[in-house]
Amino acid sequence: MKNVFYKSTLLFGFLFVIFSCKTSTGDDKLNQTLTNGTTEVSLFTATNGQLAFQVTKNQKVVLDTSLLGLKINDKHLGKNVEIALLEQKEIQIQYPLNGIKSEASYTGDLHTYKVSEADGTYWKLEFQLSNEGVAYRYVVSGQGTQHVQGEESSFKIPSQTKVWYFERDSDWKLKSHAGEWLSADISEMPTVSKMGPIQGLTLTCELPQGGYALLAEAALYNYSGMRLEAVGNNTFKANFEEGDAGFDVTGDVTTPWRCILLADTLNDLANNTMVASLNPAPDPKLFTDTNWIKPGKSVWHWLSGKYVDYKEEHDMVDDAVELNFSYNMVDDGWERWPNKWNKVTELSNYAKEKGIGIFIWKHSKEINFPEDDYTIMGQFLDSVKQTGAVGVKVDFMNGQSKSIISFDEALLRKAAERQLMVNFHGCQQSSGEYRTYPNEVTREGIRGLEVNHMKEGPLTASHNAALPFTRYVTGHGDYTPLGLTEPGETTWAHQLATLVTFYSPFNCIAENTQFLLKNKSIQPALDFIQTVPSVWDETFVLPQSKIGELAAIARRDGNDWYLGVLRSGATQEMIIDCSFLGDGEYTAEIFTDDIEAERIDLKGLNKEADLRQWDTAVPFKKRTETVSKDKTITIQLAEHGGATIKFIKK
Repeated sequence: MKNVFYKSTLLFGFLFVIFSCKTSTGDDKLNQTLTNGTTEVSLFTATNGQLAFQVTKNQKVVLDTSLLGLKINDKHLGKNVEIALLEQKEIQIQYPLNGIKSEASYTGDLHTYKVSEADGTYWKLEFQLSNEGVAYRYVVSGQGTQHVQGEESSFKIPSQTKVWYFERDSDWKLKSHAGEWLSADISEMPTVSKMGPIQGLTLTCELPQGGYALLAEAALYNYSGMRLEAVGNNTFKANFEEGDAGFDVTGDVTTPWRCILLADTLNDLANNTMVASLNPAPDPKLFTDTNWIKPGKSVWHWLSGKYVDYKEEHDMVDDAVELNFSYNMVDDGWERWPNKWNKVTELSNYAKEKGIGIFIWKHSKEINFPEDDYTIMGQFLDSVKQTGAVGVKVDFMNGQSKSIISFDEALLRKAAERQLMVNFHGCQQSSGEYRTYPNEVTREGIRGLEVNHMKEGPLTASHNAALPFTRYVTGHGDYTPLGLTEPGETTWAHQLATLVTFYSPFNCIAENTQFLLKNKSIQPALDFIQTVPSVWDETFVLPQSKIGELAAIARRDGNDWYLGVLRSGATQEMIIDCSFLGDGEYTAEIFTDDIEAERIDLKGLNKEADLRQWDTAVPFKKRTETVSKDKTITIQLAEHGGATIKFIKK
């Protein structure tokens, strides 16, 4: 496996700031134009007097007239205002990344405007443009408690845009962000969901003129998480969990960045790092030493056994060693062990001797007490640290209100103080917090494999084929991949491919460890399962990819490459152009759907499985070829199938 350690000399990146200060003139009041390459942002007054903006790329509209402004302390800001450019500067940063690439490099132009209200008060509006998109945020100075009652922020999408959104037919939709990825025309968004017109972030837009726009937020701290309400006229408006009641912020109000990521191709979209780049660099006091943050794969008993006893978790450590994994994720149930803290200490000590780290689960409600700077949370984390465990999985935040976001950041900060890694579950998806707090090694906010255990499951192949271009664009996701004993409509090769197409520095593998180690049908892929990394040096999306239909993603680890292909739909032949490879020859270990073979009987393989009508699965077959970057490989994909190729540099 691959261990990637953050180096303190690189962790905080480097920042070059080039100032081009301007003073305001009478011509600076309104109708400002900002450009970066072929992207242009126009600032102006809408017909209702509200400050507004428009985004074009290649002279075609990406966002039509979209409003700006917010309501604080019963005052509507942004109407009948004057604006003046205070400062313009170039941002250049590079920093290490645990995920789709080993290093992110970002360059953007930051424009800061003074927005003057009719009563003489003012606030700041910041816009940042780069070749990865457009982002803006509001900064309202103040003392004491400021009461935020919402935003005017809106996003008007071009007609005939296909919007990808996540759907779940229950109130869990906006609690855990674990919905199925579906698509609809922008005109349908107010009524497409039984759960109402409010959608969670992100939203991926396939634009009618070609290319993609993805709506997201970045640097969500000391604020409530934004949702988007479809209000008609192809428009989404900022929405917050607190509703009309609003929420309090102490001191200055600095909103998260409201982001419109832009990409010409799916490769550009999957490699977009603007959301992470808009987050602050890590605090050097918290992350001076970062060798304790180690990516790796984890065993996990839950999918095949749910609530477990000490002996089973002890055995899971041995299985982690045999699988060449790094961690054992001890889920809900350990707190019912007699002398639980002593037992966790024994387990952690045993695991440490074997080179395995222990994560333990905790319900958020038992440590979410803000009094005295979350003293109870700190005491729990002290106990975890004393056992020798290396991380925590905290679950069931069930929302994104201001109070929950404050809890999340407190957990990351206090865990970092104790050199503990964090896995969030029951939460919203990422806004790039993992840059500021690299001890966040994964988070849920995704409809993952556990849904195959639920009545509303199993996962569809189209959901899987959409994930790399929707949920995963803004950050890692704890999908808990590899469900061979309960694959739903997908094939075994499809399941293997999720180890490449999805990414998570802490990659929690769902499948029963003994099944992986002992089932004869799995043995040809065991080395691949053991060696596939959890973080990557480089990512390339093959041009045949199409959201919800085909995700073909190559990722590099050192000199070797891995390719994962997820298919949704009928049987298909696919020709893989190997030009992404480096020079020289590679041994290609190719795992594809064995369409002609007898289907695998899944009954009895997993005592916890709810197989429904999908009680058999298409197996995989393995072949080996010698290839180079000027070659092609032809594969056959079964219905809802997949493929995985490991390219080993000779």
